[in-house]
Amino acid sequence: MLRYIMKRMAALIIILFGLSVLTFCLTNILPSDPAQQMLESMGAGSDPEVIGKIKEEYGLDQPLAVQYKNWLGGVLHGDFGDSVKYGQPVSEILARKLPNTIKLACSSFLLMLVIALPLGILSAVYHNRIADYIIRFLAFIGEAMPSFWIALLLIYLFAVKLHVLPVGGSESMKHLIMPAVTLALGMAASYIRRIRAAMLEEMSEPYIMGELSRGVSRKRIVLRHVLPNSLLTIVTLLGMSFGGLLGGTMIVETIFSWNGIGSAAVSAITNRDYQLIQGYVMWMGVIYVCVNLAVDIFYRYLDPRIRLGGMEK
Repeated sequence: MLRYIMKRMAALIIILFGLSVLTFCLTNILPSDPAQQMLESMGAGSDPEVIGKIKEEYGLDQPLAVQYKNWLGGVLHGDFGDSVKYGQPVSEILARKLPNTIKLACSSFLLMLVIALPLGILSAVYHNRIADYIIRFLAFIGEAMPSFWIALLLIYLFAVKLHVLPVGGSESMKHLIMPAVTLALGMAASYIRRIRAAMLEEMSEPYIMGELSRGVSRKRIVLRHVLPNSLLTIVTLLGMSFGGLLGGTMIVETIFSWNGIGSAAVSAITNRDYQLIQGYVMWMGVIYVCVNLAVDIFYRYLDPRIRLGGMEK
């Protein structure tokens, strides 16, 4: 197992290295001058002499390969450079906004599981009956509605009409409710259908009929066999969904003025803050490769049939 983990970590390091090269090159070939942006952010005009001094100070006049080497050396020490918009180190900005993103991600993910698991199970157990039709219809409606539309509906109902929840912010638990519900409803609609499909596929296996013929109750079969085996098929999807939430949800965080990583990314793109964009992309890359590794390890423990190359090594 340790050998497997080490091999996967080596592969993930290569992926992150490739991502760093791609991120740095793409942000540096864009038609924009970072030195010019720094002057504009300070309201200092565009004096060519000053721009030249800024480029020399930050090494922007060096060849691209040298700039990448210096940037990568800083990244390995947690230094992504300074944000043009905020005038602060990118690592400090991300670290300051990360707790809010984690809070929103965990809340919405747990709420999604609370909604999707029971409804997905009920839809499969009562296949082609009235409960199944109702749940599938609601799931279809939920999938058809984009997250920003759900957010606007919640704002109109609970903030504008009922005045029970604040429109935006991230200072208290009240501010957390609407963005968490918005994300949870969108994900739950998708996972209800996935859980239902996985359970129906498992319930069609021959061993289920064998259990029923031996007099084992349907409830016991569902809880002890069908549900655990079905969830194996969506563990990876759940992991990647959680990874995406940890990376920040740009639209929802922006609509609700949630002070998280996603809203910082939107601000960076709007203001062409390439240092912050690079930091955000690398953060997303680290999150996804770490979640992917964790899911692979967890999957092997859940299903003993999973082996490297089809056999235990």
